[in-house]
This record gives sequence, structure tokens and C-alpha cells, in this order.
Amino acid sequence: MQYKLDEIYNPDLSETHLYFYAGGTYHAGGVNVEDAADYLIEHGVPDEGVYPDPHRAFDYPFESLDGWENRAVKISNWSWIEKDVEVMKEALIEYGPLVFLMSIYQDFYSYKSGVYRHEWGPRVGGHVMTIVGYDDNQECWICKNSWGRRWGDNGWFKLAYDADLFATWYGNHSGVMYIKGIYGNLKPDVPKVQIVNPVFKHSYIFGKEFRILFKKLPVQKAVARIYGSIKVKVETNNTDRVEFYIDGEKRFDDTVEPYIWTLDSKIGLHTLKVVAFNNQNKSIDLLDYFKFF
Repeated sequence: MQYKLDEIYNPDLSETHLYFYAGGTYHAGGVNVEDAADYLIEHGVPDEGVYPDPHRAFDYPFESLDGWENRAVKISNWSWIEKDVEVMKEALIEYGPLVFLMSIYQDFYSYKSGVYRHEWGPRVGGHVMTIVGYDDNQECWICKNSWGRRWGDNGWFKLAYDADLFATWYGNHSGVMYIKGIYGNLKPDVPKVQIVNPVFKHSYIFGKEFRILFKKLPVQKAVARIYGSIKVKVETNNTDRVEFYIDGEKRFDDTVEPYIWTLDSKIGLHTLKVVAFNNQNKSIDLLDYFKFF
């Protein structure tokens, strides 16, 4: 998308929409990458605001906002190329970033910088990532992970040409995927909204944040744990007002930045939803949390 517009603008698409609408399930542990690519051709994927990731480790009823089709980006084609250094270099130049499946070993979790090669630990699974470039001086691929900026080199890593870690896809494909022909609503005029306090996988005691979950507690995996009062804070862009909902019931409407609301709910498991509006569209963000008192 950024190549298409010749602009760096950090597009944010709904990976959850693509995952589930293309047939993925948590129960099955993934989505067939060919099904996902075909879905991008036929339907496309909209921006994050129509279907944010609630970080639920189970299958659940899902639905994107009405009109998401008008906010979608599509591709015209995709295909496989062989795992050959020169072929992959040419594909990067002609088509842009490549999609690959990598075997993940325990030492990959500890990667910080430099050119990665597997050195220790057992194999723990496979993981889909993106190759965005190459460096012949260091003989490596420049890759982007999806584990956030706290991991690796600000979320990036370098993979040695000879690391031999490319894995076999579902359906026994062993190659690397490229996509081409990006088109659609690449920069929709929609509000952007993100809940920044509280967040999943954190605990809050009277508003103070802790990066721990107290995992032995019998509550839904990854939900925010809240003890006492807390202020809900959101970051927005292109937004005129924000509505706050608990379990589908509207609780507060704020038209003045910064958009803040003191969370008001009973003890138990709840879903916080925020809805941001501008003149023409709306976007949402979701968070499951457990209120202890």
C-alpha cells in the first residue's frame, strides 16, 4: 500500500477480519494462507477500525461493521516462488514484500539484534512473517515480525540466507508467496481509535499498571485484570466524539479531547467497546476485562 501511494503513512488493516472471514479458527490453530490470499482477491481486507482484535483465545461470534466493503483493500493476484536467494531478490524488487513461513525455535524468542541463525533450543512451531528487503554485505534477509516493538530489533530481525528455516505451509507448499496489484480504499476517511488504558495482558490496582496477569486466577486468558477504579483512555485521530460501552450498553459520550471515562461496572467479566465518530464514518476498539472490585 505504501509503495502504491509512494508514501509512508502506517496503514492499519484488520488482521482479525482476514483471519476469520477467510476461514481461520483458533480451534484449528490457523488459517490456510491460500484461502487468505484468495479472500484478498475476491473481498479484500478493511481497516482495523471495522474489526479490532479482542485478543480472545477461543472462537466466538464475529462480525465487522456494516459497510466494511467500502473501506477494503484488494489484490489482483498472488503466486508462489521458489526458495532461492536470487529469485527472491528479484521478486522483492518486482512485487514488494514477501510472505514466508519460518520454523521457530526457542532461541528465536530471545533474539535482540544481528543476523539470526538457530543455535539452541527445540522447535516450538511455525510462524508467518514478512521479508521486506535483503543485505548482501551481511548475507541476510530483512524481516518484520508481528510480536511488537518490545521483541527483537524494534520488532524487526535479520535472517541469514543459509539459515535453512523456511517451513512447509499447510497443503505441503514449500515456497514463498508474493502478492501484487494493490487497489481499493487505501486511505479511507475514517476515525482511528485505540484503547490505551487499560490494555490486555496487564493488571491494574487503583489505576496503577502492572505487566503481570496473576495467571493462576480462574479468569479468561489475556484479559485485563482491574482492581478498584480506573480511567479509560483512548488515542484517536480524525475523530469528533467517542462513545463508551460496557457489554453493549452505552455508558458515556465524550465530545472533548482527551477522551477519558472513569470505568463503571460490576464485578466480573465484561467487554469494553469504544466507538469513534467523524462526519461520515465510525470505528471501534474492543477490550475484555475482569473487574475484581
